[in-house]
Amino acid sequence: METNSKIYVAGHNGMVGSAIVRKLKDEGYNNLILKTHDDLDLTNQKEVESFFDLYEPEYIFLAAARVGGIVANNTYPAEFINNNLLIQTNIIHQCYIYNVKKLLFLGSSCIYPRDCQQPIKEDYFMTGPLEKTNDAYAVAKIAGIKMCQSYNKQYGSNFISLMPTNLFGPGDNYDLENSHVFPAMIRKFHEAKLRNDNNITLWGTGSPYREFLHVNDLADAALFLMNNYNSSEIINVGTGEDLTIKDLALLMKKITNFKGEIIFDSTRPDGTPKKLLDVSKLHNLGWKHSIELEIGLIRTYEDYLMKIL
Repeated sequence: METNSKIYVAGHNGMVGSAIVRKLKDEGYNNLILKTHDDLDLTNQKEVESFFDLYEPEYIFLAAARVGGIVANNTYPAEFINNNLLIQTNIIHQCYIYNVKKLLFLGSSCIYPRDCQQPIKEDYFMTGPLEKTNDAYAVAKIAGIKMCQSYNKQYGSNFISLMPTNLFGPGDNYDLENSHVFPAMIRKFHEAKLRNDNNITLWGTGSPYREFLHVNDLADAALFLMNNYNSSEIINVGTGEDLTIKDLALLMKKITNFKGEIIFDSTRPDGTPKKLLDVSKLHNLGWKHSIELEIGLIRTYEDYLMKIL
């Protein structure tokens, strides 16, 4: 991409999209096309067609999606599959119609089988059953990947698909019902500290392993891959390092200075037992994360405190 290329970041107000916008601006890209949901409903085919006709973007980062944690995925599966399929289908097809030079589609590590060999290589895609608590979202993302690959095969498009691991950082959603594990944990620990609670209860057993990547690192990887990767094959984006939910909770207890006990409610679902991405493909291209977990968690807690003050 050139610094004056017309770049559309879909979902620029979300955690991922806003990080990509910050990164692009920091690197001197000055011709960004940004539309709020009120300006452009990406689930509406006619509105998306009109947008492409008017703006004719050259490069697109598709970060717009209906996202949420285990509770939201389990509660609203119809909305997760419908909204994401509509967003992806509308944008990807118009990228073909208007000869967009390159599209970067952001998938998710949940597209891999639930009981996957670890660490998860890109080759394990579609080799087993999905985790049932978020299979609707995962199927939508799989459809997006397949759509990108199909358009590349039939029309010679340049649509790439990134599979990020669990993300955290500024701009996250801290709603206890709809958020992912980390922002929900930040809020629970902080509010329990303010109340001087003797304990805090978290979902599951605490035994599942999770990998976490700061969203600023994802944005850095997205720009790197937009400029350096042109394959239809999916590519993992993560740290290649993981820890248990229990260890994450202990780290959050330390960072928030919560003095009480941590209780795990084993009657609640754990989700996938372990999900660690093999990022050797990305490392071999020359990219590696730069923000270590504890530093990133401290910065994110500071972002949360600024948001609620």
